[in-house]
Amino acid sequence: MSMTSFDAEWAGLKQGTAAGTEMRLASAAPDPGGGGGSEDLKSDMAVWKKGSEDVGELVTAIKKALTEFESGQKGAAVTGVESATAQGELYTSWKTYLDSLVGKCTTLQGPMISAGKGQVSNDETMRGEFARMSATYKDTPATGGNNGGR
Repeated sequence: MSMTSFDAEWAGLKQGTAAGTEMRLASAAPDPGGGGGSEDLKSDMAVWKKGSEDVGELVTAIKKALTEFESGQKGAAVTGVESATAQGELYTSWKTYLDSLVGKCTTLQGPMISAGKGQVSNDETMRGEFARMSATYKDTPATGGNNGGR
């Protein structure tokens, strides 16, 4: 029966524990085919800003489509024809939906920027807290002290 030194056993336990403490989101894991995110989850204000801008572009595109939709509807105001009545109801339904979608997207832009700022700020705060903790509570030297360059 072979006896392992305390230092070797302790190093193995620390290594095993350290390996089990990493936290990663399953959705952030890299895809073997080259897609997916990096192994570390990071907040990036530029990504939130781009997302907000993209939502703004969607608002612009929907408003343009609504303008064209309204122009096309003006010539369809035929009375006494059942299909014209049904088309009018469909137009009203879609216009209501698209107006609501514009409102939702417009409202979403500000919170997206705020969420990005909050997450980036939180990352910076946590990084600072861990740095202060590391500076205050340094690890003790290995058992046996300095090995004298051996």
